[in-house]
Amino acid sequence: MRVLLKACMDTDKANEAIHNGTLGKLIQETAEQIHPEAAYFATDHGKRTAYMVFDLQDSSQLPMISEPLFHHLGAEITYTPVMDMDDVQKGLARLGR
Repeated sequence: MRVLLKACMDTDKANEAIHNGTLGKLIQETAEQIHPEAAYFATDHGKRTAYMVFDLQDSSQLPMISEPLFHHLGAEITYTPVMDMDDVQKGLARLGR
């Protein structure tokens, strides 16, 4: 299932991760693990935030993805099922049946 990972990072912990050089490494390790089809970085409510869209193969992946972000960045994490345009069109076509 295609999902959107949103990770809002604690400012103090993210500052420390930048200072000690681990923020980039954590982001890279997460990306290597989930192989996102898209990854964006912005702020949300004044906090550094990562958005990554990826294919979640099994819910048992969630702890492996989430725990490093919780532990090292104090991140608030959400996972949201998302659709691309093809998924929307396919779903809408089923409504007419």
